[in-house]
Amino acid sequence: MNAKTYTVRESEIERRWYVVDATDETLGRLASRIAPVLEGKHKPTYTPNLDSGDHVIVLNAGRIAVTSDKLESKVYARHSGYPQGFKEETLGHLLGRRPEEVIRRAVKGMLPHTRLGAQQLRKLKIYAGSDHPHQAQQPEPLA
Repeated sequence: MNAKTYTVRESEIERRWYVVDATDETLGRLASRIAPVLEGKHKPTYTPNLDSGDHVIVLNAGRIAVTSDKLESKVYARHSGYPQGFKEETLGHLLGRRPEEVIRRAVKGMLPHTRLGAQQLRKLKIYAGSDHPHQAQQPEPLA
């Protein structure tokens, strides 16, 4: 019997491509389906200190759904660091201006807040329409 624990190496990680259609999907539920795939938690070779996740393509980001009155009540805030540098924007306004950013921020909040999480977030490709330039990777639908 072998009592050694197998740990995957960076060179042994196989990355796959998945595509998700965001039409009429709830924002948080969509993000909670995408985040584990980016982290690699759906694989038996998951390692917390390595980026073993897959690439995810999100289409039709402008057609996501939100529940209740979040279009007016959910606020994204930031501060430049300068006096009077506080800016805030509602979900509805950001969705009209940059729909890709809404999904990116939702998924980013579900990933680790470290350099590893930033590396995992780079594997997320979001498009407002239904076209994407990743046909050569042969993406398959995310379950």
